[in-house]
Order: sequence, then C-alpha cells, then structure tokens
Amino acid sequence: LGDGAQLYVRGAPLSPSDRSILGAFVAQLAAALLQRRLSAQVDAARPVAEADRMRSALLASVGHDVRRPLASATAAVSALRSPTLDLDPADRDALLQTADESLGALSELLTNLLDVSRLQAGALGVELTRVSVDELAGDALDELGVGPADVSLDLDAGAVVIADAVLARRALVNLIANAQRFAPPGTPPMVTASRWLNRVQIRVIDSGPGVAADRRTEIFLPFQRTTDTDNTTGLGLGLALSKGFIEAMGGTLEAEDTPGGGLTMVIDLPGAPVAEEEN
Repeated sequence: LGDGAQLYVRGAPLSPSDRSILGAFVAQLAAALLQRRLSAQVDAARPVAEADRMRSALLASVGHDVRRPLASATAAVSALRSPTLDLDPADRDALLQTADESLGALSELLTNLLDVSRLQAGALGVELTRVSVDELAGDALDELGVGPADVSLDLDAGAVVIADAVLARRALVNLIANAQRFAPPGTPPMVTASRWLNRVQIRVIDSGPGVAADRRTEIFLPFQRTTDTDNTTGLGLGLALSKGFIEAMGGTLEAEDTPGGGLTMVIDLPGAPVAEEEN
C-alpha cells in the first residue's frame, strides 16, 4: 500500500472475481492513505507558507514605508548641516519639524512591527484594570488632536470595561483615525458606547464607502491596505493591531455595515461588575 503500510489477508483461495474486488479495494485504500499523507504534508507546510507570505508582504511594504520618512529626515538634517545654505530661523524651524515628524513616523512604524511580532508570538504584555469608556475616548481624541466637531460622541456615562488602558486606547485611536480617513466631508464619524449585561460595546461608525462583506476578514490581516495605490496609510497594520489588542484583552472586534452606508467597527469588551463600579 505504498511506503509505511501493508495489507495482510488470510483465508481460503479467492476466485478471480473476488481477486478483482480485492484489487479494487486495495487500490482505494492505497489512494486514501496517500491522500491522508498529502493532507498531513499540506498542514505541516501551511505555517511555513503563511510565514513566507507575511515575510514577502513585510518586505514589499516596509521598503516604501521606511524609505519615505527616512529620506525626509535625512534631507532635512543634511540641509541643516550644509555650510553652503543660508537658512533663516523660519527655514530652520521647518526643517527641524520635518525631521521630527519623519523620525516620529519611523518610531511608530517600528513600534507597530514589534507589536505585530509580539501578537503572533503570543508574548504581548496585557495588564487588565477598570477603564472608564469616557476616559478612554477622551484620551484617544486627545492623541489624535480632534474635538467634538471632528468626531461625535454618544457614550453611556457609566460604561466601564476591564481592559489594558494603553492597548485599548491604541486600538480606539487606530479605529477613529481609519473612520476619519474614509468619512465624507461634513459627516464626521461617531463613537458610541453601551452596556449589555456584563459586556460593553464601543462602536466606531462612519458613513464612507464601506467594505464588501467578502473582504471583512481580509481587512484585519497585517499589511493590508484598502487599495494597492494607497501610500498614505502606512503598512496596513492598524486594523490587525487593533483586533489583536482587543482579543488579547478577552474581547472581540468585528466589522459590520453602517445603516445607510459605511462601516461600523464594533469593539466588545468585558464590563466591570456593577457592584464594583458603585464602589
């Protein structure tokens, strides 16, 4: 029956017709064993293939996304150090700002890459505490530098989640920034929060173009951009990191349609017990 398998048959001598039936049975059995071995080989190779895919995507994405801020920072520093350029204070400030922003973008890029590696290795540190959703949303908006005119809020004032405050804020920042990017002019995204039993749901809602149902799993994979020509949104790690952060805290992150058009990201996290909230 091929490598590693044999069939032993005992009994009276077989007639020619019985031998034909046995031959067909042996052929089917050999084919089934071969199929099982091939399936096992495919399963063993799948992690390697996925690692190769991730490596190829990383190299393709990082090549551009690292060079861009690095080139800007290098050009700015070179201009500042040039003995032949007569720069006034305004020019120097502009070059320093360019260098600072570019190096900040590089730092964020490396932080995200390290976090993706930690998530895939199951080594992300998580410290669960009681976190007010009001405070979480306020910190996220402060980090993004936006106000009520840019993002609408409709929060349950008593909503408290059990989460890692830093990871939850980073996830919410990513989702709000993504919603702002695709929201139509004059229609700011909305963040809502509501309690249901022992869970809290935070929704980040936009009225943009939305995402087709067959792509809603794909958008949470690392190195996925909305379009192949989008060079302004980094490596496409935001949604992958957000989902990984939320799941590491015992929650879920799902995408659904916004009524009337658009995309709604739904964070579901464990809520703090009511008795604990009152204390």
